[in-house]
Amino acid sequence: MIRRELDNEDPDRLYTVTRGRSKADDPALDIVTLIVSAAEPAAGMQSEHVRILDLCQAPTAVVEIAAVLGLPVGVVKILVSDLLRDNKVTARHPSSSARARTQLPDAAILKKVLVGLHNL
Repeated sequence: MIRRELDNEDPDRLYTVTRGRSKADDPALDIVTLIVSAAEPAAGMQSEHVRILDLCQAPTAVVEIAAVLGLPVGVVKILVSDLLRDNKVTARHPSSSARARTQLPDAAILKKVLVGLHNL
């Protein structure tokens, strides 16, 4: 179930949540970047950070986090950047996954496979 808690939120609240920042520290964060919790919430953490850690026990896209928290994607990127900086979450960028799939194997490995197939 998607909760929209901050749809009509005062801009001052969003300013406070991001501590006045308007851009994420990690420019590689995309709306489809998958976020996974790497730590448990700690005492004194900002409530939005705690909610992200709870939500991301399984890989969750940045856009999904924004939808569940009812926050703009830009705000969520800032919050996720904080957690990345503190090693509380990991990020799986779709662009790096796509690159890994399109890389060709090493020529030496292909040659060994070919020799092995010929020996069969």
